[in-house]
Amino acid sequence: MTQAVNAAELRARLGGSAGRRDQPAPVVAADPSRIAAPAGSRAAADLLDRPVVPAAVLVPIVLGPAPCVLLTKRNAHLSAHAGQVSFPGGRIEPTDADAEAAALREAAEEIALDPFQVELVGRLPDHVTGTGFCITPVVGLLPPGLPLRPSPEEVEAVFELPMTVLLDAEAPERRRAFYRGHWREFWVWPHPDHYIWGATAAILVGLADRLRMARAA
Repeated sequence: MTQAVNAAELRARLGGSAGRRDQPAPVVAADPSRIAAPAGSRAAADLLDRPVVPAAVLVPIVLGPAPCVLLTKRNAHLSAHAGQVSFPGGRIEPTDADAEAAALREAAEEIALDPFQVELVGRLPDHVTGTGFCITPVVGLLPPGLPLRPSPEEVEAVFELPMTVLLDAEAPERRRAFYRGHWREFWVWPHPDHYIWGATAAILVGLADRLRMARAA
């Protein structure tokens, strides 16, 4: 896959299925915010002892000569997932028609992203988190150069993960923690300024695998 990824390539490749790879997993301290598992998997079945809260995130892919994925860093004073890297998103409210509507609404609230500028191209597999959410990732394509304004109440920064890093199979690393009676693994992505982990990192791995598998098909 070349650096000049266009919208047609992404539409075609996001129709495939995601996979994963095997890597060593160093042990770190347990933290429920680190842990995420595909919904319906054995790993997700015993992750929580309470019903999950439905949530949705927008996975924004910016097109152009140097395509990238947009990410946000949450404000440090928030009560949940403070200071962590995430996609724009949140709970699916009763007024939201579906996960797509929730993801677009949250992106508009958090970073002032115009929903009419987003081309929705599909979903990635749901993920259950150790903090009690079942997240539906909704993938959207964005034109380059859109004006974004982070909400000062929620978002500290908006930044990019280049597509070249996303498609580097050696870039993400796995860590391991003992949580709720089991060894559990989670992903970490490299970035010069931010620590990308938890459900966000797992969703990025799924997105990268889907793009690479579609390319090989």
